[in-house]
Amino acid sequence: MFRKLFKRLAKPEEVGPKMKLIVGLGNPGKQYEHTRHNIGFEVIDALSSKFTIPLNQSKFKGLYGIGFHSGEKVILLKPLTYMNLSGESIRAIMDYYDVDIEDLLVIYDDLDLPVGKIRLRQKGSPGGHNGIKSTVAHLGTQQFNRIRIGIDRPQAGMSVPDYVLGRFHPDEKNPTEDAVKKSAEACSAWLEKPFLQVMNEYNQ
Repeated sequence: MFRKLFKRLAKPEEVGPKMKLIVGLGNPGKQYEHTRHNIGFEVIDALSSKFTIPLNQSKFKGLYGIGFHSGEKVILLKPLTYMNLSGESIRAIMDYYDVDIEDLLVIYDDLDLPVGKIRLRQKGSPGGHNGIKSTVAHLGTQQFNRIRIGIDRPQAGMSVPDYVLGRFHPDEKNPTEDAVKKSAEACSAWLEKPFLQVMNEYNQ
């Protein structure tokens, strides 16, 4: 019922071809910029530049932009709810634009991968990641495309919250930038190929 209502209220240009939604998870605010937990935001910034899609719209508890790339209509989204409530923004924009679950791709940091390593998956448990917990809770499924970007685990004596909200060390700069670049390339490839094929290519 809500989708039909949204479509009646939407401007004509807002409802049309199927869209692909690419979401990067993070926390809003200057104090969180370039922290480990915000690497999903960095990929969205890279895609905004790569696709020439400015993030110039603020709605659905997020900052987003809509445009075309490789013949596909694309939404780039940064939820601004803070990490623990990311699913609220994702669900709201998916409902409004009638995005199918197979057309969603979520990018986020992962403690279980080394810095600079990326891993693509089509489903999986949240693994302790609060942004993914919220996304699963609001979507009602664990089956959605995702790109996990490695940030490694903290050394003994450092808490996980302090670690993920900290910034990368200077010697991690190059592998982190490479991971952001590869993730953006994988997103671009997904606009032209099935996600399973992209997954097989980038998980080698």
